[in-house]
Amino acid sequence: MDVLDSVVIGAGQAGLAASYFLRQRGIDHVVLDANPEPGGAWQHRWSSLSMDDVHGVADLPGSAAPAGSRHAANLVVPDYFGDYERSQGLPVVRPVRVERVDTEGDLLVVRAGEHEWRTRTLVNATGTWTRPFVPFYPGIETFAGEQVHTAHYPGAEHFRGTRVLVVGGGASAVQFLGELAPIADTLWVTRRPPVWREEFDASAGLAAVTAVEERVRRGLPPASVVSVTGLKLRPQEQEAARLGAYERLPMFSRIEPDGVRWADGRSESVDVILWATGFRPAVDHLAPLGLRSPEGGIALVPVPGNVQGATTAERDPRVQLVGYGPSASTIGASRAGRQAALAVSRHLAAEPAIAG
Repeated sequence: MDVLDSVVIGAGQAGLAASYFLRQRGIDHVVLDANPEPGGAWQHRWSSLSMDDVHGVADLPGSAAPAGSRHAANLVVPDYFGDYERSQGLPVVRPVRVERVDTEGDLLVVRAGEHEWRTRTLVNATGTWTRPFVPFYPGIETFAGEQVHTAHYPGAEHFRGTRVLVVGGGASAVQFLGELAPIADTLWVTRRPPVWREEFDASAGLAAVTAVEERVRRGLPPASVVSVTGLKLRPQEQEAARLGAYERLPMFSRIEPDGVRWADGRSESVDVILWATGFRPAVDHLAPLGLRSPEGGIALVPVPGNVQGATTAERDPRVQLVGYGPSASTIGASRAGRQAALAVSRHLAAEPAIAG
């Protein structure tokens, strides 16, 4: 079996950027993607999410991203990614769902069902979409209504006329309330009071990314970048604001069959709990490599002067993680793709040749 110089897992923003820069450096590689079509996680987002609604889609290297519009992001971005793959001639193989990565001497072995690839290095770009996070609360299993996570949001019309409890303090929760409040009875709960901003501040964004990079450097699980940059109401959410949708309540203490209850005894009956509680990194397939620190995260080697440039796993320099921790945004992912390709090139130059 041939030995590749690198394998990229995932063909979202980070994976395509990494592939572009690997190809620029003449590094023999393939990109393994679990989806049957191009688009990464974007193809799975809800249909009412337009290009005007998203925080922004960064340019892929050498290509301008689509502009804002009322067109559905789950159609526009996959078309953009698909065109990019074809125009750049990127070696994407799909659908391939990687199950595990093992080490075999100096090589890494990427396994997917009956198929396997041997490689000198690995660039992991699997993102978070396949790992929706729902926090545990006592009684969660007794709730008789519907529970839905952001990853499976079916659109506002599904909830018309119901009473919906939206849980979470991020941008998705704000968007859901904006859609739901005019057609449903909504409640909003968050762990912390939300921070509202008139405009997004670049310095606040840098501070947030730096804080995430610090956690990753210490081997802690990465925290969300978006959650600490503040929230902003867009024009389409003003009606929801007028209806009081953003009058937030603190977190409840338990879930009951017909709703939720707070520690002070207050209770609210609801038909639906909508968990806008984020995602966790999809890195379980890397478990055999023992990359996690005792603190539970994968520590990355810092890059001085570049907080989004940390991609190399501290415990195994053959492995690069892009779209993880400080690069978990479309802009950060593209930048990390360049850094990962550079790190792969340096590692290959430093190791003895291995016969294919």
